[in-house]
Amino acid sequence: MSDSAYTLVYDPSPASKVSVNEYKTLLEKGKDESKIDAMKQILVAMLDGNPMPDLLMHVIRYVMPSKSKELKKLLYFYWEIVPKVNPDGKLKQEMILVCNAIQRDLLHPNEYVRGHTLRFLTKLHEPELLEQLVPNARQCLEHRIAYVRKYAIFAIYSIYLVSEHLIPDAPELIEEFLINETDPTCKRNAFISLSNLNRNAALRYIQENVASLSTMDPLLQLAIIEFIRKDKASELRSRYINLLTELLESESNSVVYEAASSLVMLTSNPSFVSLAANKFIEFAIKESDNNVKLIVLERVHDIHKKNPGILEDVTLDILRILSSPDVDIRKRAIEISLELVTSRNVDDVLKLFKKELQKTVNSDADKSAEYRQILISAIHQTAIKFAQVAASVVDLLLEFLPDLSTGAATEILTFIKEVIEKYSDLRSSIIKRLVQSLESIRSGKVFRGALWIIGEYAIDSADIEAAWRQFRACIGEVPILQAERKHHGDDDDDDDETAEEEKTNGSSKPIVLADGTYATESAFTSEKQTKKSGTKPPLRQFILDGDFYTSAVLASTFVKLMLRMEEVTSKADVFNAMKAEAMLILVSILRVGDSSYVAKKIDEDSAERILTAITYIAEGKANQKLLELAFLEATKDAYKVQLASEDKKRAKKDADELQKNIQQVDEVIQFRQFGRAETSDEMEEDLTAATGIKVEEDLSSRLSKIVQLSGFSDPVYAEAYVKVHQFDVVLDVMLVNQTTETLRNLHVEFATLGDLKVIDKPITQNVPAHGFFKVQTTVKVTSADTGVIFGNIVYDGGHGSENKIVILNDVHVDIMDYIKPAKCSENKFRTMWNEFEWENKIVIKSNLPTLKDYFDELLAGTNMACLTPGAVIGEECQFLSANLYSRSSFGEDALANLCIEKQSDGPIIGHVRIRSKGQGLALSLGDRVAAIARKTNKAKLAFV
Repeated sequence: MSDSAYTLVYDPSPASKVSVNEYKTLLEKGKDESKIDAMKQILVAMLDGNPMPDLLMHVIRYVMPSKSKELKKLLYFYWEIVPKVNPDGKLKQEMILVCNAIQRDLLHPNEYVRGHTLRFLTKLHEPELLEQLVPNARQCLEHRIAYVRKYAIFAIYSIYLVSEHLIPDAPELIEEFLINETDPTCKRNAFISLSNLNRNAALRYIQENVASLSTMDPLLQLAIIEFIRKDKASELRSRYINLLTELLESESNSVVYEAASSLVMLTSNPSFVSLAANKFIEFAIKESDNNVKLIVLERVHDIHKKNPGILEDVTLDILRILSSPDVDIRKRAIEISLELVTSRNVDDVLKLFKKELQKTVNSDADKSAEYRQILISAIHQTAIKFAQVAASVVDLLLEFLPDLSTGAATEILTFIKEVIEKYSDLRSSIIKRLVQSLESIRSGKVFRGALWIIGEYAIDSADIEAAWRQFRACIGEVPILQAERKHHGDDDDDDDETAEEEKTNGSSKPIVLADGTYATESAFTSEKQTKKSGTKPPLRQFILDGDFYTSAVLASTFVKLMLRMEEVTSKADVFNAMKAEAMLILVSILRVGDSSYVAKKIDEDSAERILTAITYIAEGKANQKLLELAFLEATKDAYKVQLASEDKKRAKKDADELQKNIQQVDEVIQFRQFGRAETSDEMEEDLTAATGIKVEEDLSSRLSKIVQLSGFSDPVYAEAYVKVHQFDVVLDVMLVNQTTETLRNLHVEFATLGDLKVIDKPITQNVPAHGFFKVQTTVKVTSADTGVIFGNIVYDGGHGSENKIVILNDVHVDIMDYIKPAKCSENKFRTMWNEFEWENKIVIKSNLPTLKDYFDELLAGTNMACLTPGAVIGEECQFLSANLYSRSSFGEDALANLCIEKQSDGPIIGHVRIRSKGQGLALSLGDRVAAIARKTNKAKLAFV
């Protein structure tokens, strides 16, 4: 029988070795406390590979007689690992004394000593020793204390496995013990032993106790489930399924979980699979531990993936888990439910989502906004998937639009844009409902989204006129400047004086405006704005608050509506009246934008856009076709391209999901029993199945990761192969003694900078002249920040205590090994962009020939994915703006915004802004971006 393998224990001080004679002295003359310390050191040394056979007799003479419980415990650890046979394979004579001591401990009056000794017997593999201990072990089966009996049964079982002739009647003995035993732990141990020794006897016991199966102790029930799982390929599968179904009614959550898991493994019958899924769901609802809830939800998801189409009836049951206060659990339950939604249950699912959405509107909980966003996204996905509910979903969401936050309302408008583009028959009803909601919108961003939808999809004259009336109501009395003067009781002539008075008399304070700039707000203005706020129509309030970007979008919407109105109406008087009113409103916005009644003056860009819109409205016929192309066709076409890109991604995802469960009719059937796969191939397949990554490493890739640590002229030459394995960096260091002398006590010391930690310390070794020595060390990585590993080689010089040192080159950890491309929604990107506090802005000046070349280099060099649809650029493109996203293996998000242009006959210029939650990741990616910008397109050598 081969030697047992034991765990290697790290020795913190390998250089300071205690000699065997010192250990002998400690064991001879020391007290129990010093003996305990000595035994711990001896055990560590032995586990490191030094057997120290000379200590055996001293341990027997000076440690074995002690009555200290802790020392006795260490003593049994020593008996477990000490070599018990001579090199010729015969038992050592000293072990006879040990055997006598073990016999006495098996009959010790203290039950804990007996139990520990019986547990030690399960680790003995020498029949000569065990033969003397069998009578005492059998006697322990009848001990009055259950603690002794539960270890005695395992001791009998392990002795039988070592040599059957020592206890030939072990199966019958264990079976009889199982029948007569009353303690649940002992019965569990006995059944486990019996099931491994005699399958028929275990089946017989189960058959005889089927009636009391549901009332058995949970420990024994779990043991029976484990036996069924191992024996699942037998002819008794149908019986096992019935037993597991009965065990699903157990009061123990552990038994229910294991029984449901085993039931799914044994059968794919829809009724049994649904039963197991229902039990998982009930378990998740009752259980209070959030981690357990997530684990159970993953089990339900696994059942769905292996048995698609079976769990449709439990969709609403899964959504009962939404009663949990944890957002992550709610999110996972919604994700799983969305995969199970069909045309039969979609209405019920949407009703439940509506109920939950109503709760979030009236709730002040911290995570209610995040949960609301999840619900709206789920409703969005459901409506896009099932066209028959799109109309009701739009009405549902527009009903909540005024009460939701800006982020949630923006998500609703994104969904409405997609629905109104895909389902043309719903456009008129959606426009009417959206127009009615304008007066209650108090967010400029949401109002701008509504303006874009109305400007693009209000085609009929009735819709245009209704929208126009609503816009007029949302602005209020015009001209705005005169109305505000009248409201405040100011005359036209003293407007400037009032403004000057505010500057001189009112106290001022700096405020941050919407665009991030600073302005000064007087106390008078603040008081006046406070008095006015909350009483004005939304568009008027936006204008007075200085939100002129919304005014610019309103101007563009006016142009779109005027162009369409001219096509669909024959009423010239109505059209001319609308044109005059539009110009009056826009001019009024420009005038009030330069007055003192607004929080900040109108910016140049917005003023220019409004003036341009006025010009188009007044003189539109001169460039009618060009205006229609720019305002009515270009933006809608761009949105169609974006939708097509999203549909393509969605279709690809659905095809991939379908491909996971599909089986071709001509697919080859594999019989593993008939295969002749090598062990290494099987291990590689298992690794690939576990990680999902096929490892293909060739010699060239290995050579590219070798780092030179010291120079060729140093006494010790060192080089390291750097290998990244999940969250560890492994350094295989090869050392070469380039001197003509033996280097004594040579070892390598490593230290780190950054979020790195050296796990193990290389061993000390004597290296002969021109000899080779290989060491390995592991460095733990905890984040994707830039990390540096440095160190030196230390060895003894020629005069005893003198040490010589060779300084090693630094090893920089490549963060790209931990950063992977990822995808996220536009709203999530913007949310993270606003939340992340660290930003790194890199100015770009690259000599690469085209923007596409630089863009491809940037994506490849930073491992980031492009989130901007249509960012595939051609050779003639001169400008590029795109959002990029990646995620590290440690869950860190990295965002980037790229803005570059190609100068005519010049370099590519622009900048890349990188944001992350931590500073290290932003700086590390910034260094990589800067390195990419320095790349040049070197000309190829044509001839010499």
